[in-house]
Amino acid sequence: MNYRVISYVLGWVANIEAFCLLLPTLWALFQGEETVGAFLVCIFVCLVVGLPLSVYGRKSKDMFAKEGFVAVALSWILMSLLGALPFLLSGSIPSFVDAFFETASGFTTTGASVLSDVEALSESVLLWRSFTHWIGGMGVIVFLVALLPSSGSSFHMVKAESPGYSVSKFVPKIKTTAKILYTIYICMTALEIILLLCGGMSWFESLTFSFGTAGTGGFSVKNSGLADYSSYVQIVITVFMVLFGIDFSFYYLILIRKVKNAFKMEEVIVYLSLFALSVVLIFFNIREMYASTGTAIKDCAFHVASIITTTGYSSTDFNLWPTFSKTILVLLMFSGACAGSTAGGIKVSRIMILFKSIIKEVRVLTHPKSTIKVKMNGKILEHEKLRGVTVFFIAYMLIFALAFLLISLDNLDMTTNFTAVVATLSNIGPGLEMVGPCGNFSVFSDFSTLVLSFVMIIGRLEIFPVLVLLTARTWKNK
Repeated sequence: MNYRVISYVLGWVANIEAFCLLLPTLWALFQGEETVGAFLVCIFVCLVVGLPLSVYGRKSKDMFAKEGFVAVALSWILMSLLGALPFLLSGSIPSFVDAFFETASGFTTTGASVLSDVEALSESVLLWRSFTHWIGGMGVIVFLVALLPSSGSSFHMVKAESPGYSVSKFVPKIKTTAKILYTIYICMTALEIILLLCGGMSWFESLTFSFGTAGTGGFSVKNSGLADYSSYVQIVITVFMVLFGIDFSFYYLILIRKVKNAFKMEEVIVYLSLFALSVVLIFFNIREMYASTGTAIKDCAFHVASIITTTGYSSTDFNLWPTFSKTILVLLMFSGACAGSTAGGIKVSRIMILFKSIIKEVRVLTHPKSTIKVKMNGKILEHEKLRGVTVFFIAYMLIFALAFLLISLDNLDMTTNFTAVVATLSNIGPGLEMVGPCGNFSVFSDFSTLVLSFVMIIGRLEIFPVLVLLTARTWKNK
């Protein structure tokens, strides 16, 4: 194990977090809030941790896959620990366990919260809370790779952090790919901010909701979520939730004028079709609950977009919807959106590959001598990728079952526990019953809160980096 290179990565992650904390610090200073001191202390702590670690490891920048996975897993734990300090020092969340949960929820773009009254928090703390979504959406390691001198080993870290069954480089250099990703990410975020400002939102609201949409996070600055905002605002956020759930390769292909190739991406087609089908099914199931057809369609589209992209925003209490509609939403919690997007969940591409693998096996059983290959976007998938998807699904279900069992010690109802684990493992935010749109996660004990906190990190890193971190063999020198 190359500890120096891991130290180098962790150090720069802490340094970048210190830089990111400048935004809420300046906001607190501009607003004349008392939280300025708390944020300055947090920046100091991040630098005290980050500078020595980055200096210690500066001469060792090459790493193998093992170091890449460990560095990424530890980075996200460190980010969540340091990011919890503003909540603690400002008195916004006095419990360390709850503050860690809230921060992990932010960075992993989950949006699950232990707060019952978010409007009681200062604007600077709420801005930091939403900004963690934006930081975690594209990934701090991707940002790190874009900034620091490139090395061939950077791909291992990007692969460990990026969502999806495979990671591809737009261009030969991973550093350039990281820059392209962040350029697209920043431009789309800026466009949403402008459109929300045009809808009458303040700068504070436009920033926080755009950060949550871009990172598909879902933290709101209002206790009522988005229910009190205009139809225009809700429609803009619906559109951008759907857009941020699309593989960023789609946008890159459009930028280089390969529009036909972009619209031939199978996963994007299935994702948009699944979104449209879910909206139609839920609309026909709930239309009698609404006086206006337009409002019913708007609420359907908003919540389907919110759940399938694992954003977690809400404009109404879908806990009150019929069981059929809630069942569709729960199924969408598992699927998530596209690989290569900022969304969580298993991913549409993996679901597609699993279905294609099942069809292949059925056809082989009926025609034993036939040679059948599984394809995506017209390309044959290698056995290693098929195996990887199957193993991921098995690991996902085993972790889900274990977490479900552990939090059941709190003796809450089955629906609450079941959807709480789905909501955290798939990085969605709200579940049903006690953790629904009008509830929160404060109902759980400290033990269960910690379990769900690490489940969020496991889900965001798509399981294997954390499993590598926890494997004893990883820490052996050979």
